[in-house]
Amino acid sequence: MNRVFINRLTVLFAFVSGLAMALPAQGENLSDALANAYRHSDLLNQNRALLRSADEDVLIAYSALRPVITYTARSRLVYARSGLNTNSSNHSVNVDLRWLIWDYGSTKAQIEAQKLTVLATRQSLIDIEQRVLLGGVQAYMQYRQAADVLALRSSNVRLIRQELQAANDRFDVGEITRTDVAFAQSRLASAQAAEVSAQGTLAEAREGYKVATGHYPSGVMNPPKLPVTVSSAEQARAIAVRNHPEVIAAQHAVAIAELGIVQAEASMMPRFTVGAGATKASNATTSNTLDVTMTGTLYKGGELSARYNKAKLNVEAKRYALNIAVLNMGQSAVNAYNNLQVQRAQIESASQQIRASTVAYRGVKEEATLGSRTTLDVLDAEQELLDSRTNLLVSETQQYVAAYSLMASMGVLTVKKLGLNVVTYDPNDYYNSVKSRKPISVQGTQLDRVLKRLQKN
Repeated sequence: MNRVFINRLTVLFAFVSGLAMALPAQGENLSDALANAYRHSDLLNQNRALLRSADEDVLIAYSALRPVITYTARSRLVYARSGLNTNSSNHSVNVDLRWLIWDYGSTKAQIEAQKLTVLATRQSLIDIEQRVLLGGVQAYMQYRQAADVLALRSSNVRLIRQELQAANDRFDVGEITRTDVAFAQSRLASAQAAEVSAQGTLAEAREGYKVATGHYPSGVMNPPKLPVTVSSAEQARAIAVRNHPEVIAAQHAVAIAELGIVQAEASMMPRFTVGAGATKASNATTSNTLDVTMTGTLYKGGELSARYNKAKLNVEAKRYALNIAVLNMGQSAVNAYNNLQVQRAQIESASQQIRASTVAYRGVKEEATLGSRTTLDVLDAEQELLDSRTNLLVSETQQYVAAYSLMASMGVLTVKKLGLNVVTYDPNDYYNSVKSRKPISVQGTQLDRVLKRLQKN
């Protein structure tokens, strides 16, 4: 009996040790993981490039209001074979300037549309930032959960191995039958299979962590306190429909479509341009021209009116899209809030289950020592406690993901809002550099050199 008692103490020590091992090792905290996710995201880099491309479209639109200067350089050699063979050559350079002076607001509408496109693209970038950060939260919490579950599974294997040894000892002294030993052997095999499965889950979570943050985890710390969100579902909805990037981008899309009507109307009106030209020939001939041109369309088979109607219908479609975005984002925020409340309730339930399962497990083990419980009863009680602890780990992970998902649904899951220690991308830097860029091309610089040489000659 002393040997059986010692084995019981060994089993209890193994169980307590397993609980301690389930705690996460010291390593990267959640804020560092999210900062790395933001810093190493190729998805963010891709969309930043798209935003810079949209910035360039603003300069392209502005260029229509600036003069267009073109040049033509010609060298001509003439061979005459009638009578005496005579050859002649002629060289000339022509410079032409065209400048739009009025188009009934079409170009200005195009410029404003491109500016709004930049603003809409910035909102898309914010939405991508939210996805990247939420992905970082999911990867962090899933790795932590997988590591803790593996620790529990490994502890369970050691515990059942001790239970099997205790069952063999009790069988040797005639306290139990071979059937009880077989139960312990079967449960050990099942626990070992669960441990292998947990190892595979941890390996997958490790790869997911690398994809999300740019490096493999060296261990994760306990997550910080849950972020403060909102106190009601309606409050979440109100913030989402006002602040979510998809809603704001849809609002910009409506404004862009309305500018399309302005452009369609202007296309029916004439355009006025001023032009000037200068030609310098090698025979010392110089000619200069100056003109004002009005161009317009008298008839185009109904295309212009069709484009105008299309622009109006496009506005209608964009307004419906805005309504859909408002409804969807509001629904997502409410669902995210409700999901967070569910996860909180599940954590409370799992905690109560652990407390009850712990009391039951200790009681069953004590009763088994006295001979009133079988080995199967002990194994079932131990499995119940293991399941309750696993459920708590899963609920904790889902609670954190739900909290940050709620922030994302409201449009506030950003580096700035979280206060992460990372240099943020400023979209104004490139945009301002585009606006201040001199509209001088390489060809224009070369033309200046040609004109200076001609003036010297």
